[in-house]
Amino acid sequence: MRSLKHAVAAVLILGPAMSLAQVQSDRSKELLQQLHDADPVGAAKIERELDLVWARSGSPAMDLLLTRGQDALEAGEVDTAIGHFSALIDHAPDFAEAYHRRATAFFRQEEFGLALSDLGQALTLNPDHFQALFGLGVVLESLGREEDAFRAYSKVLDTYPTHDRAQEAADRLRSRVAGQTL
Repeated sequence: MRSLKHAVAAVLILGPAMSLAQVQSDRSKELLQQLHDADPVGAAKIERELDLVWARSGSPAMDLLLTRGQDALEAGEVDTAIGHFSALIDHAPDFAEAYHRRATAFFRQEEFGLALSDLGQALTLNPDHFQALFGLGVVLESLGREEDAFRAYSKVLDTYPTHDRAQEAADRLRSRVAGQTL
């Protein structure tokens, strides 16, 4: 299995012929296929590897902003986290993970509209980002949009069939949306 370090080395060797974004995209697609077919233990390992791939912007300075934002979020300093993620988005507007993490911070502030907007942007930039899709389901469910939340959780399960929290959420909502047009 090729590691991200090998992928970065390939970019350095191949130069402009192959961008880091392309290598990350190729690696993501490979990992997503493995994730779909993995048992729960293997899936957890693949999820962690995808997290590492998706958390790399290609710039050490931007990666530092992501780390600082995440550290602030984990410390409960939500406003500080939003500041770091917003600065990151200003400097790297095509970095899906920045929007995903800021959406998490907005959700914690119960700024659901802002969270939805950022999740939409994250999914536009990375349609395979099942964590952003799961977050979308959580926000939609919080807003009482159970049918839409069920669809989001179901899409997570299409990609990651052993995602426990998405399965629990889909199971919880299935009976509520049964009989309604999905």
